[in-house]
Amino acid sequence: MLFNRSHYEDVLITRVHGWIDAQECERRYKQIRAFETLLDETGTTLVKCFLHISKDEQKARLEARLADPNKHWKFDLTDLAERKHWKAYMDAYESAIAATSTTESPWYIVPADSKTHRNLMVAEILSEVFRQLKPAYPPARADLAGTKVE
Repeated sequence: MLFNRSHYEDVLITRVHGWIDAQECERRYKQIRAFETLLDETGTTLVKCFLHISKDEQKARLEARLADPNKHWKFDLTDLAERKHWKAYMDAYESAIAATSTTESPWYIVPADSKTHRNLMVAEILSEVFRQLKPAYPPARADLAGTKVE
């Protein structure tokens, strides 16, 4: 399993802060779709889950990180500045998801305020994907019949 969100982040913060225009953003969406099509055509199954937390939940998690010295490593001051752009980020996420969700590589939107419910939903999605893949052991090799290890 691979988790890499850099392709999508490259059309989020850059768009929110106006570092790219609509034409460049669409060019990047096109590249994402082409890359994911290439992966699909070569046998890679993509499962894309957007773990959505509410603004209130994000605030609570940031406050918890500040309150617990053991969680300070998770805290980044830039998160506070970026929270001021919440609406713009939600719009950018919505556009990116719509532009890069395809039949062979759909997005699953997972409410993530509750970690327990989030984990259950992701597990259910993965379980269904695995059922569709129908994984199986390869057939036994006939040429190994009777072979002994001494």
